[in-house]
Amino acid sequence: MNNRAVQLLNRNPYLLSLLLLIIMVVINRALQDNLFEIGPLNGNLRVFTPAILVAVGQTFVVIAGGVDLSVGAILSMTNAILATQIPQDATGDVFVRALALAIGAGLLAGALNGFGVTVLRLQPIVTTYATSFIFAGVALRILPEPGGRLPRELTSFWRNPLAVSPDFALPMSLIVIGLLILFWVVLTNIRYRQNLFATGSNAEAAYSTGIRVNWVKFSTYLFSAFFATLAALALTLGTGTGNPRAGDQMTLPSVVAVVLGGTRLAGGQGNAVGSIIGALILGLIGNIISFANLDSWVRPLVDALIIIAALAIPGIFGVMRRLTR
Repeated sequence: MNNRAVQLLNRNPYLLSLLLLIIMVVINRALQDNLFEIGPLNGNLRVFTPAILVAVGQTFVVIAGGVDLSVGAILSMTNAILATQIPQDATGDVFVRALALAIGAGLLAGALNGFGVTVLRLQPIVTTYATSFIFAGVALRILPEPGGRLPRELTSFWRNPLAVSPDFALPMSLIVIGLLILFWVVLTNIRYRQNLFATGSNAEAAYSTGIRVNWVKFSTYLFSAFFATLAALALTLGTGTGNPRAGDQMTLPSVVAVVLGGTRLAGGQGNAVGSIIGALILGLIGNIISFANLDSWVRPLVDALIIIAALAIPGIFGVMRRLTR
């Protein structure tokens, strides 16, 4: 590998993830012949969407040099709120109020995390691990066991592809992914992105240049909680019901997806588009394990190997740079 290629991968670490995504798609296509038909495509993307949304929110926190271990619990809490506040005969006004309540609760949870990190000066991993138990407890208080039933019209809107023409339909999840990419593109053109990366690279240096470091860090936890709430909405609409433990398996995959997408755990470098790719890869890996009838223990092993490999990549690039000089 020449020096130019190494520099390209350094600037765009998600390119490796994109290559891995293509490989996963090829393997999935070999195991599932109808992978690209509208039915299976819509179903797969709908299942992947909550994980994608959580990973995008996690990206903001990690870029700023933190981590949010409460995203799964926030998802569970807001999922419980939505499931209990939207009855089967709910009207549009009831849905809007329930969504506003869920978003408000999610943002309050994010604010609590941000307060602990920026005001109380607690370590992010300790703060969010502790608050995750609070949010999980609230979820169980609201909805002690799985239940609730959303209106069929509401769930059908999310589950069914959007008919663009008589011969073409577009999965709603694909539209959401497109909006997420557009959101990140818009964000890259405003000052907040520069402040975010500066804070993650060197908080003290960023502060000396006039950047409100505490506010930037605080805002990342709001973003994380907001996207976890959107993930809860996607999950609730997809299942039509609620589960107080819905987010239990969401936290670690969100970190894995972020790292897999090229975001450094040390902060200062990252890309939400890469996190989307990372979440898609994890979803496809799950499909491969299922279609290949592999044992369930394979999935956490793969997740661990991905994290180790992602952490080793910067060192590997450093060795490559020295060898190509």
